[in-house]
Amino acid sequence: MPTRVLVTGGAGFIGSHVTDLLLERGFAVRVLDNLDPQVHDGNDTPRHLSAEAELIVGDVRDPDAVARALDGAGAVIHLAASVGVGQSMYEIASYTEVNDLGTAVLMEALLRRPVERMVIASSMSVYGEGSARHPDGTIVAPDDRTADQLRKGRWDLETADGTPLAPVPTAETKPPALGSIYALGKFVQERMGLITGRAYGIPTVALRFFNVFGPRQALSNPYTGVLAIFAARLLNGRPPMVFEDGLQRRDFVHVRDVAQACLLALGSERAVGGVYNVGSGASRTILSIADDLAAAMNVSGLAPCVTGKARAGDIRHCFADPTKSRAELGFVPAVDFREGLAELAGWLATEIAVDRVDQATAELERRGLVA
Repeated sequence: MPTRVLVTGGAGFIGSHVTDLLLERGFAVRVLDNLDPQVHDGNDTPRHLSAEAELIVGDVRDPDAVARALDGAGAVIHLAASVGVGQSMYEIASYTEVNDLGTAVLMEALLRRPVERMVIASSMSVYGEGSARHPDGTIVAPDDRTADQLRKGRWDLETADGTPLAPVPTAETKPPALGSIYALGKFVQERMGLITGRAYGIPTVALRFFNVFGPRQALSNPYTGVLAIFAARLLNGRPPMVFEDGLQRRDFVHVRDVAQACLLALGSERAVGGVYNVGSGASRTILSIADDLAAAMNVSGLAPCVTGKARAGDIRHCFADPTKSRAELGFVPAVDFREGLAELAGWLATEIAVDRVDQATAELERRGLVA
């Protein structure tokens, strides 16, 4: 196992937890992060980043910064990315540059400074709609919902002839269905890492994160995880805004479990060259999540506002089939959802959030991305 690990994006929500776990297990950790104001809200150095980690403030698109960060590193966990489906649909050049070009710059740097192991963060967004079961019992990869279907409020998955489909857990074998610029970029990051690793003999593992939650989420970023967005609303005395009918289903996995998956990928020989789901394996509706968070925060009288509208790039259902991750990566989530939610609520009680959801939604509507 390498002794020094470079974590790109290591000052962020997931990255800081990965950094903590690596330090706890005796690794030396170097962090490369540009401290994007949208994520870090203008803070010079996030207070949650361990002082034991070496921080290089720099951009993954900068070859010089990446070369400095790689110097002496034995492994890389590549988390740096612009995150957010909605924003990616209009900041197309920016998302493509950060996610695609940034990863390409890292890959080229690795040709000159190879490492013993690379872990690439991908996303469940690459699946598009999750797998579904046809009434005849077959498992299918659903087509995207049509604009006409969404305008009529027919939210659930169906075949071209209107036959309803039932959501089921999604395995890594499901073909990608890239319905947003963000999803496209994450798939590029994943593939670029695996292709480069195979060509140049760098053992590489790609992890497809599902909906990650826990302390340190960027509460003032209206394009981050749904629980953080709901929390920002509730902290400001406003009801969570829920799109469609709120019955879309997602898989919520605690950030410490995600950090553990990264550590497992760093050491597993069996996982090299593979792609693995990192989720809980359980599905929950977005509407129930809004209610659960309000209860955990002891907030009453702020029932979710169900908009009955759809956003471009959104999908109906996607939750993980954890079979392969358990068998080959040894990944078994340890944090109970209710306990994780209580921990999140405790952390939220000490935080201040700027609620920018209304502005972000208005921007999407102005661009015709909400219908």
